[in-house]
Amino acid sequence: MSTGGVRGWLTARWQRHEKLLRFLVVGGINTVFGLSLYPAMLYFSATLHRHYMIALGVAQVVSLCFAFMMYKLAVFRTRSNVAREAGTFLSFYAVTYAINWLVLPLLVERAQVSPSLAQVGFTVVTVLASYIWHNRVTFGAARGR
Repeated sequence: MSTGGVRGWLTARWQRHEKLLRFLVVGGINTVFGLSLYPAMLYFSATLHRHYMIALGVAQVVSLCFAFMMYKLAVFRTRSNVAREAGTFLSFYAVTYAINWLVLPLLVERAQVSPSLAQVGFTVVTVLASYIWHNRVTFGAARGR
């Protein structure tokens, strides 16, 4: 295959999967941000260190807002109703968190799966579900889907 052929092939693949690749990159950034924020809050604030559950709640809210804006602006690139999209976005995670709290003990206690392995598996399913949900529901309405 010639250089132009390889470049053309790569360009075609990028265009075909660009949104998914952006989603994965932004998801990595969101993960690093979310995993860094909570310990940073505890380290830099004696008050939040003493009240670590308040810090957790604040970190989760800030991380979800950060993730929403990153997905909206960098992945799905919509310019529609922010309140509707934010509500749909947050509802996905509220349901996901609730399911996680229900499923994890079942996998660990009943199916005898290690907690770490169960959570990794749940996370993989959540990542796939979130791409589908956000692409079709949260940000999909803005594109007329």
